[in-house]
Amino acid sequence: MRASLLVVFLAFVLAGCGLFSGKEEDETAGWSAQRLYGEAKDAMKSKEWAQAVKYFEKLEARYPYGRFAQQAQLEIAYAQWKDGERASAVAAADRFIKLYPNHPNVDYAYYLKGLINFNEQEGFLTFLTTPDMTDRDPKASREAFESFKEVVTRFPESKYAEDSAARMRYLVNALASHEVAVARYYLRRTAYLAAANRAQYAIQHYPQAPAIEEAVYIMVRAYDALGMTDLRDAADRVMQKNFPESAYLKGARKTNVPWWRIWDPDW
Repeated sequence: MRASLLVVFLAFVLAGCGLFSGKEEDETAGWSAQRLYGEAKDAMKSKEWAQAVKYFEKLEARYPYGRFAQQAQLEIAYAQWKDGERASAVAAADRFIKLYPNHPNVDYAYYLKGLINFNEQEGFLTFLTTPDMTDRDPKASREAFESFKEVVTRFPESKYAEDSAARMRYLVNALASHEVAVARYYLRRTAYLAAANRAQYAIQHYPQAPAIEEAVYIMVRAYDALGMTDLRDAADRVMQKNFPESAYLKGARKTNVPWWRIWDPDW
């Protein structure tokens, strides 16, 4: 009788240890790689991004050399991006690119990395409404541009190439506008050398962007204020040749006053 009671007591104690040990039973124990991948994809369809990442990570840990594990890394990057974990998503995409540079889906890895960083461009584009531009850093947009460039140049036949090229064009205009906005900020505050340098940077790196017309104007104004007449005249020739119909020039055509001295733009 005592032996039976002791067995029951020990069983109860052991069960209690299981209940209060703080360890949860892993529902995925024994799942195949295919099932883990399928459950993760189902979680993504339901927009349960954190759950999807959890399943994909278990898949990677348990079956690191299978075909599902490689794809899981890309899926993790996407799920983390959608879950708002941008830094982790970029790191996951970079890890895939480093480990599998010749993978058939590496073009998608670059494209996804571009999308992740492209999504951040809304933050730096707040320069349109924020007066102080000196502390803005469009790093994410530059990185997005480089990722899309990889797709376009290395994988021209990729199904992501056309969209990557379109996003590159958009980013060029956005980045040029950013640089010109910073140059404008410096010009307003009579930091003429800084204004000229930022305008020159925009011209050198984004020569086809619409914002370049204003960049040339800023250079002319800045060099004139600095007394650098040779550089001012060189920039003036660029304006006259490339933007003959510019509004900056029209006001001076009926006078003998240099156009940069009479134009008072309402920025």
